[in-house]
Amino acid sequence: MENSGEHSSVKTVSGQNIVITNVETIPGKRIVEHFGLVSGSTIRAKHIGRDLMASLKNIVGGELKGYTQLLSESRDQATRRMVRQAVDLGANAVVNVRFSTSSVAQGAAELYAYGTAVRVE
Repeated sequence: MENSGEHSSVKTVSGQNIVITNVETIPGKRIVEHFGLVSGSTIRAKHIGRDLMASLKNIVGGELKGYTQLLSESRDQATRRMVRQAVDLGANAVVNVRFSTSSVAQGAAELYAYGTAVRVE
């Protein structure tokens, strides 16, 4: 992802830049077409090695780097899936992007990314 201040840009497989932002508009751009809600999700299970390290960190304290990496990878994958859906609709931007997590099973969680697909000029 490329960050340019108020928003980020994601380059798709086809080389197209898609603007993603967590606000309702993109400064200097006008929304000319609205495609509706787009989303992407991934469900990840905990890794036994990460669990062992997390147990040790609970004793001494500190960041759980394995889980931090897992969540970062999950956010990226969910975002890519959301952007792919937006591109398939003809959008060149996704506004009002949000992330959500939920537990779906013992040791597994879903990371969900969603926003509004639009075309801006």
